Amino acid sequence: MKKLIFLVVAVLCANCFQLSAQEYQRLMDIPYYDSINSVPSDYERQMKLVDISFPEDKNKVPVIIWFHGGGLTGGSKELPDALTGKGYCVVGAGYRLSPKVKAAESVYDAAEAVAWVFRNIEKFHGDPERIFVSGHSAGGYLALMSVMDKDLLVKYDLDANDVAGLVPFSGHTITHFTIRQEMGIPGEQPLIDRWAPIYYVRKDTPPILLITGDREKEMLGRYEENAYFYRMMKVNGQNDIDIYELDGYGHNMTLPAFPLLLNFVSEHSSN
Repeated sequence: MKKLIFLVVAVLCANCFQLSAQEYQRLMDIPYYDSINSVPSDYERQMKLVDISFPEDKNKVPVIIWFHGGGLTGGSKELPDALTGKGYCVVGAGYRLSPKVKAAESVYDAAEAVAWVFRNIEKFHGDPERIFVSGHSAGGYLALMSVMDKDLLVKYDLDANDVAGLVPFSGHTITHFTIRQEMGIPGEQPLIDRWAPIYYVRKDTPPILLITGDREKEMLGRYEENAYFYRMMKVNGQNDIDIYELDGYGHNMTLPAFPLLLNFVSEHSSN
């Protein structure tokens, strides 16, 4: 596994030199909330925003939506340096946090952000037919939920299967521990209900790459959650799914995971 990771890094670094001459724009704090059909609260105006990095070249490029981590209680939108300037349009999405709202509202916000990207990303040279959804930890969970629960995007007259690919980093596949905590359930007690991505396993999802840290260093069985999700997806007939366990890395495993995400986007953008 480590040899595979280093090979990917080497290939991507070589590609970086070819992209270095391209100019990029970065726009911050773009609202994705609906201010036409509803009156957003002050907190929605503060949190339901995206930052976008995109190449100035007019050609449409693949899009990576990135949801930040923080347990659905902290963190802020971000444009990871490892993703920007690589020839893609990168969208860093913010969302409301518990305890100011119920943690489930973060899920609804994530779906709304994805819907906004589908409808608006061409303005930023992004290709709506090549949108990839990713994120770390709580962000990985939101990425999973926004695609796995198809009802979330149906609300916006969109089909989750139109997403080009799903790449969660160390994301919960069971019900998120903050949602469980709001129910009075401890983090050590697993729960699978409608707030669990694994509840929605099916064979017709977009391609999926699951990435976690080392099972002995991860948070509360995160690798095993993902491994079970992987197996149940395979049982349901989805064959375009892989899982990587990053040996020696704990929950904060983004550094070696970013090249795997970029490689996945590159491979699935040319299909």
